[in-house]
Amino acid sequence: MKLVFATNNAHKLEEVSAILKAEILSLNDIGCHADIPETADTLEGNASLKSAFIYNNYHTDCFADDTGLEVEALNGAPGVYSARYAGGEGHDSEANMRKLLHELEGKENRKAQFRTVISLILDGKEYQFEGIVKGEILHERRGEAGFGYDPIFRPEGYDRSFAELGNEVKNRISHRARAVAKLSEFLKTVSDSSRDSLKG
Repeated sequence: MKLVFATNNAHKLEEVSAILKAEILSLNDIGCHADIPETADTLEGNASLKSAFIYNNYHTDCFADDTGLEVEALNGAPGVYSARYAGGEGHDSEANMRKLLHELEGKENRKAQFRTVISLILDGKEYQFEGIVKGEILHERRGEAGFGYDPIFRPEGYDRSFAELGNEVKNRISHRARAVAKLSEFLKTVSDSSRDSLKG
């Protein structure tokens, strides 16, 4: 099964391909250079907008994700605005981390969770999958691996940040890994049932 993943983020493609063990095409691979709308105010809404855009314009099975870091003491912020939390153009991870650490100065509660929502469109029908990893925001950045907020997020049960744990561990326990595992299980079920119907 060929699937288009609505992203050109090399980190995400690598992470998801490793988990799904399937042929995943990026937006570049299908010649999509459009600015896909992400105007919803929820992760579920943004994931849906992106997958619907690809399906409606390229008529191919696809999936899209949206991920947010939700910090308890900030009422769930930055949430859907995680990638552009510090404002400005593009995804400035350094500026986003600086702003978040600043917002949490003096706050004892540093509980947070990463949440990923995947919207899959298969034969015109949408399915959604969610993955969550709980943890806390560190007081300073630690580690060089990963991307986004990885250097300042420590997942529950670990004494190191996502950036210190490295990709192999992160790909096993992350929010995206958990959502993709659900997607993978679903695709396997679909694949098995279509094989059964062919036998029948």
